[in-house]
Amino acid sequence: MQPKKLKRTFERDKQTNMVEVFNLWTLILSLIVVKLYHWIYQWNNPKCKGKLPPGSMGFPIIGKTFEFMKPHDAIQLPTFVKEKVHRYGPVFRTSLFGAKVIISTDSGLNIEMAKTNHMPGMPKSLARLFGENNLFVQSKDSHKHVRSVTTQLLGSQGLKLRMMQDIDILTLTHMEVGARNGGLDVKETVSKILIECLAKKVMGEMEPEAAKELTLCWSHFPKGWFRISWNIPGNGVYRMMKAKKQMINILKEMVLKKRASGEELGEFFKTLLGEMEGGEEKISVESAIEFIFIFFLIANEATPSVLAATVKLISDNPKVMQELKREHERIVRDKSEKEKKTGLTWEDYKSMTFTQMVINESLRITSTAPTVLRIIDHEFQFGEYTIPAGWIFMGFPSVHFNPEKYDDPLAFNPWRWKEKDLTAIVSKTYIPFGAGSRLCLGADFAKLIMASFIHHLCRYRWSMKTETTVLRRFILTFPGGSDIQISQETEVENSAG
Repeated sequence: MQPKKLKRTFERDKQTNMVEVFNLWTLILSLIVVKLYHWIYQWNNPKCKGKLPPGSMGFPIIGKTFEFMKPHDAIQLPTFVKEKVHRYGPVFRTSLFGAKVIISTDSGLNIEMAKTNHMPGMPKSLARLFGENNLFVQSKDSHKHVRSVTTQLLGSQGLKLRMMQDIDILTLTHMEVGARNGGLDVKETVSKILIECLAKKVMGEMEPEAAKELTLCWSHFPKGWFRISWNIPGNGVYRMMKAKKQMINILKEMVLKKRASGEELGEFFKTLLGEMEGGEEKISVESAIEFIFIFFLIANEATPSVLAATVKLISDNPKVMQELKREHERIVRDKSEKEKKTGLTWEDYKSMTFTQMVINESLRITSTAPTVLRIIDHEFQFGEYTIPAGWIFMGFPSVHFNPEKYDDPLAFNPWRWKEKDLTAIVSKTYIPFGAGSRLCLGADFAKLIMASFIHHLCRYRWSMKTETTVLRRFILTFPGGSDIQISQETEVENSAG
């Protein structure tokens, strides 16, 4: 074959091969596009035996998470929820944190789902943090046992007999330190009070170094809650898991050391294990430690944030502050010198009528996160819609902002609670602590911590900057901190002088 002809043949074969490769890649890319389209279509149109509530699932995996997590004014329902309710109605579907979610602002449905579903709903980042074998998400029997034990500690009798004095002393001590320093951060201070109080009751006496090390771990958690669940070095989930492991090790080492030396564990821990009844351990030490870890974690996130927001609300409302000062000055003034040395009593706490009104009102308007979180364990029919099993249910307390139930609902008005039952922690129109079998066990404890802090704070001259902002990014956040300025001179001493 002549060189020119050979060259033409080679070039023709080369072009043919390039065309074939191009066609192959075109086919592969077409299949990928078709598969991707099919995946997106399936994601946006989940299978259901009946008719799903309306809504949009967003992009696969990511869903509507970034839109949902945008910071918003803490004293109203999330913009995301309000916009979707306006578009789809009070019940809609979406995808958050990689999970399929039903969101409801219908109070009747929220209560029903709380009563008939028992498994707590959470994204994988939280499920991983809690642990697969955690007593919070195990069988009904395990959950029943830990609820019973926790009620012994945090129920009204437990608070009255075991917690009241410690809470009062710790609050007074931290407040005096803050006054000497000219100020304090409310959220951080309440967190210290809460952890020190619980640690003593749960673990017994702790070595200062272990207590300090344990306290340092808490800072890794709050900002990492409710994130996309990828455990990648450097991200929030990774830091949470690392801190969890460290804390579990500290707690376990503490328990084993106390047992080996015959030293007393805290009453709560012994009851949790079943030792107080003289029988065999009801749960393992490892399971008990996992429960204690989550118990501390949940308590440390919720109450300090709500109390910091409450202080902000009080600071912004001079009439409320004035009425609180009158109430707490009266409590101190009516005590004899001997009674003053014993500190705050249960009777004092029960006499704080206006304080309880303030707390109820604050809980009403700061409860803008879902107060009912469940994994739907059975298919449920709601009107024409089918709510499928396996999805996460988020029930938002929109009833708290219903003008038919609360006049001028966005206003902070403690007087609206006058002559109402201030001890109730749940009703058809008030669900700050959830409902059903997962009703928050720490409700009475949280209210006692808040009342004690307000009592001691109101004895001082104090103020919070007007520019302090309270936002919510699912959890309450304070971009500029929650600092207050306090004078060492107490109001009671000043008025007495």
